[in-house]
Amino acid sequence: MARRKKNTPDDKSTLNENVHIENAGTVTNEIITNTLVNNFMPYAMSVILSRAIPEIDGLKPSHRKLLYTMYNMGLLKGGTIKSANIVGRTMQLNPHGDASIYETMVRLSRGNESLLYPFVESKGNFGKAYSKNMMYAASRYTEAKLAPICKELFDDIDKDTVDFVDNYDNTMKEPRLLPVTFPSILCNVTTGIAAGMASSIASFNLKEVCETTIAIMKNPEHVVSDTLIAPDFVGGGYIIYDKDELEKIYSTGRGSVKVRSKYTYDKSYNCIDITAIPPTTTSEAVIDKIIELVKANKIKEISDIRDETDLKGLKITVDLKRGVDPDKLMARLYKATPLEDSFSCNFNVLINGVPKVRGVRELLDEWISFRLNCIKRRINFSLEKKRRQLHLLKGLSKILLDIDKAIKIVRETESESEVVPNLMIGFGIDEIQAEYVAEIKLRHLNREYILKRIKDIEILEDEIADLEKTLSSNNRMKKIIIGELENVINKYDTGRKTEILYDVSDEDIEVESAAADYPVTMFITEGGYAKKIRTANLRMSGEQKVKEGDKILEAVECSNKDEILAFSTKNQVYKAKVDDFQDTKASVLGEYVPSKLNMEEGEEIAYIAVFSEYKGYMIFVFENGKIAKVDMSAYETKTNRKKLINAYSDKSVLAAALYLSEDTDIVICGSNERKLLLNTASILPKTTKSTQGVQAMTLKKKSDKVVSVHLYNEGEFEKPYRYRPKNLPAAGALPSASDIGEQLTF
Repeated sequence: MARRKKNTPDDKSTLNENVHIENAGTVTNEIITNTLVNNFMPYAMSVILSRAIPEIDGLKPSHRKLLYTMYNMGLLKGGTIKSANIVGRTMQLNPHGDASIYETMVRLSRGNESLLYPFVESKGNFGKAYSKNMMYAASRYTEAKLAPICKELFDDIDKDTVDFVDNYDNTMKEPRLLPVTFPSILCNVTTGIAAGMASSIASFNLKEVCETTIAIMKNPEHVVSDTLIAPDFVGGGYIIYDKDELEKIYSTGRGSVKVRSKYTYDKSYNCIDITAIPPTTTSEAVIDKIIELVKANKIKEISDIRDETDLKGLKITVDLKRGVDPDKLMARLYKATPLEDSFSCNFNVLINGVPKVRGVRELLDEWISFRLNCIKRRINFSLEKKRRQLHLLKGLSKILLDIDKAIKIVRETESESEVVPNLMIGFGIDEIQAEYVAEIKLRHLNREYILKRIKDIEILEDEIADLEKTLSSNNRMKKIIIGELENVINKYDTGRKTEILYDVSDEDIEVESAAADYPVTMFITEGGYAKKIRTANLRMSGEQKVKEGDKILEAVECSNKDEILAFSTKNQVYKAKVDDFQDTKASVLGEYVPSKLNMEEGEEIAYIAVFSEYKGYMIFVFENGKIAKVDMSAYETKTNRKKLINAYSDKSVLAAALYLSEDTDIVICGSNERKLLLNTASILPKTTKSTQGVQAMTLKKKSDKVVSVHLYNEGEFEKPYRYRPKNLPAAGALPSASDIGEQLTF
């Protein structure tokens, strides 16, 4: 058996005795401002200038590096290639990882639907911007190329229109900006979060942006809002037009735009199809919020919701219950879900390396200035090229006047290196001209060639003069820009995707569900129970079951959409809807109202009123003989309050309460057996809930009190006039022998 080896600790390397680490273990004091300047500020500036904030060409550095790489790969023409290949080549300019580069490509692609005017044509699964779950495939499975509109990004980039700088490792050159021929900064949504600042630029319709730019160049006093109607988003939907807010955005670069989803109602399937949502949300967020509202019992009209997005585009289907108004439901969903959301604008753009928040007008002015500089540089490039060519041709013209002399000089020159100097001396031309002449082929020394070159001199001189004239005139250069913008409109205008809603009412719409409309019967018991049964089911119902010792006071035929006011014994009223109570059967006891409405401990039901609208009156009769008539509007509130205090007077005990949609005859019964018949029209209505009312029945003894009130039934009294007083208050009359019998009381 082998011996077990003893565990010996590993030898740790130790410093020699003569080794000393400077400032090891010491604590030094440093001013916080110095730490921020030395450590945080370089990072913050790097994020601002090189990562998060777009520049006047509408691109961030990561976008520009990717697009320029694709341009160099010849992807403006031809077919698509593997995205992984593009990502790998882009890493020569972008030192970040392949994942971040590919994510940038995804966002710029047509398939992802992030941009109103995408720069990358995609093939394969590039995900969807409006869905978190629809993730893009790996770069090895997808292909891409530049979109046709990218021609406008790189037009004349090889003509010194923009500066080129070294890449991160000084091995390549890349453009500082792209010479875009249209204001792309306003044509695509661009968002970025930097250190201490952010940028959020809304997208506008290409045609509107170009037309506005043209109008500004033609008329400096042009009002932007006359041609630039409102933002335009790739997902479509509706923009709620707010002139003041848009003017604020156009002038300051800050503000917000309300974007509303688009939907259609499919009557055959009784469902709503949502086909466009705001750019600030996702389909999952919308569905989750609606489900949350349904679970919280705030939305009851929805039976099912599902995501039916396919290759045709976004589609969220909401199945409705029978009898639901789709427009009213969507109005509430706009208020309670991200189906209506605000896009916050912060037009923060790097201008000459400095982050500045600018309005639309100022941004267009900056772009015009930038584009004018590109045009100047392009003209200068062409001008210098033509001047060099003219210089060469003028030297050639001198030679062509005496070709024999030139041939003789070349033939008699012994050394090749002396050919150019001898030509310079023989014809009085400079070295550049002599080099050009010396390289002419023998076949070109004919009359036709000579005449063509002389004619080229004249053409070049005219072209140079025209370019010089253009360079000295801002108006002529602006005409060039206007022509380019008109060409962009003709090529790439696709119309607005986002429609504009004018005169949209901003009403306070309750989030709670609007109940389905169908007839029901509410059974209210003496013990405070209530149950709802569909009127159509009553025919098949047996005897209504109630709790032992309890009895049904009232059976009210109403609609499921009706309102309920439950008055308590503590002078409070609780508001509810008939729809809040479940549809039940005759065999069910019902729901205990105090518990259902979360009444206070010890509170009991005094009266329950069921009504369709806040019209009519509440009649309160007190034991002291007073009667109060309160208009129903006193219980209506603009906010969705569930409880109101001081619902009726507390100066006397409530004997009975009645809800009346219109004035009618009632019978007041006293403990002294006297009865009083009066019409409620004789009582003036009050808007104050806690009014004490007026004395209706005179009570002679202290022990006398009002015990009950009920609606007068025609034929109840043999001689009704005996009980009807001429004036109030009145003592009432004792019932005659013929009137004595059971009276319906409440």
